[in-house]
Amino acid sequence: QVQLVESGGGLVQAGGSLRLSCVASGRINSIEYMGWFRQALGKEREFVSSIIWSGGVTFYPDSVKGRFTISRDKAGNTMYLQMNSLKPEDTAVYSCAARSLGNSGSIVRSASYDNWGQGTQVTVSS
Repeated sequence: QVQLVESGGGLVQAGGSLRLSCVASGRINSIEYMGWFRQALGKEREFVSSIIWSGGVTFYPDSVKGRFTISRDKAGNTMYLQMNSLKPEDTAVYSCAARSLGNSGSIVRSASYDNWGQGTQVTVSS
């Protein structure tokens, strides 16, 4: 099992920036991918970004490409999401997730991840 703890959410004005952090503990060596998902009130969970834990290759949907940057610090077992040029539609609960080696499925699907953090609220005011 991998335990994940997010931090860094908050209230920001449109056009502003926030950086989310996700600290992993437990079976770190079992992680293949880590990712960020978000869920706005009344909407389904949405893929935000993912990173291959060992190699650092990153993935983004068009909705955040060019504004959000995912990164990781392997020594510190921490993943980050730098969010710039935030928009009101970015308002959501952001959760980090980890997918263990041997699991399959598309990395943009939340069902492909087997470890989740508790989530952190990001609110962007207009």
